[in-house]
Amino acid sequence: MKKKVLIISYYWPPSGGPGVQRWLKFVKYLPQFNIEPIVIVPKNPSYPIIDLEWDKATESSLEIIKVPIFEPNQIFSFFSAKKTGKLSSGMLSSNPSLIEKTLLYLRGNLFIPDARKYWKKNVVEVIFQQLKEHSDIDTLITTGPPHSVHLIGMEIKKKTDLRWITDFRDPWTTISYHKYLRLTKKSSQKHQKLEREVLRNSDDIIVTSPKTKANFEKLTDKPIHVITNGFDFDTPSLKPNPEKFTMSYVGSLLRDRNPKILWEVLAELCQENNEFSSRFELHLYGKQANNFKKIIEHYKLESIIEFHGYISHKDAVKVMSRSHLLLLIEINSEQTSEIIPGKLFEYLGVRRPILAIGPKQWSAGELITDLMAGTYLTYANKDELKSFLLNAFEDFKNNTLDLECIKSEQFHRKKLTQDLANIVVNNASHS
Repeated sequence: MKKKVLIISYYWPPSGGPGVQRWLKFVKYLPQFNIEPIVIVPKNPSYPIIDLEWDKATESSLEIIKVPIFEPNQIFSFFSAKKTGKLSSGMLSSNPSLIEKTLLYLRGNLFIPDARKYWKKNVVEVIFQQLKEHSDIDTLITTGPPHSVHLIGMEIKKKTDLRWITDFRDPWTTISYHKYLRLTKKSSQKHQKLEREVLRNSDDIIVTSPKTKANFEKLTDKPIHVITNGFDFDTPSLKPNPEKFTMSYVGSLLRDRNPKILWEVLAELCQENNEFSSRFELHLYGKQANNFKKIIEHYKLESIIEFHGYISHKDAVKVMSRSHLLLLIEINSEQTSEIIPGKLFEYLGVRRPILAIGPKQWSAGELITDLMAGTYLTYANKDELKSFLLNAFEDFKNNTLDLECIKSEQFHRKKLTQDLANIVVNNASHS
């Protein structure tokens, strides 16, 4: 008989973006490891990005329980739908208006830990009903952000003997955008208190980065396991355009995710090398903060950089496969050094060389280096960046710009789900 587990996730199809993929893929493969998931998701959520492709990826046999949710964003959008949407998707303005400042203050100080906190009451009632109907459920898994989902798990844990596993796709109080929420001292302390309580009441904790694990180990002695994100497709056979030296970035360009050294280097190369200028293209796919087009205009790079906006995951995989280089960028701060973007693993899945620009001791950059999957540079490595692009351009012209066989299979979603199943079934100790 399969082991039943309850899983609570705010992000679920038709939500787009990286938040939905992790648990959609886990529940796809869990039955192959003798685990039957029952998934609780919101009935009427306010998702900042929609991708209808993921609806098709949902297993028809999966039991999904949709629970109504009230979100303050639905009210705020009446006053400024555009501003509310940008804040929900993390697109913070470089020069926020009074409305944006007010919304940030309310988001940070009235809705702790986040604006989805009002879902808790409805979900708790549904969980107790499920426990009456399924006496064989003995494990509850919550995944955040939003971290208010973990507060649901903590209440259930305190009232039952269920085993509770928390999954942190991102850090909590050390996440980079926290500094923009205009938190009061009292609000900041409340976030930290809730974070400690969740970590100390969990039976097992799952994180996506070794540095997040190290940070959490300072707050709790509970077992912490690292399960990264991954990819779930066969390596595509699509090839890049041999006439154009193409680099692509797939993902959100937040206000501070701004590699000025890249713009400077590209501007210099275009001035100094006519062939590079005529054959190089940088394609940016995903939502961008409103300052990026002005930045590109400032460096006079409009002829080589193209903005495409958000595309479906299926199309994103095709874009990656048709690129000579894949660009990975992270904000240059100590707080972001622990982040390993989910997009990295899909880059690995298409087996294209990666150019990573990020903070010092960046976990993602170190992983790329260890796997020999590309080149990792910090924001201080301008000369090295220029040399890298020139060398890569020569390799492109000689048709030698490629990767040797990298061991990406370890990041396939099925393999990662096996790691999760071992935790669920075997109550594994520290990994």
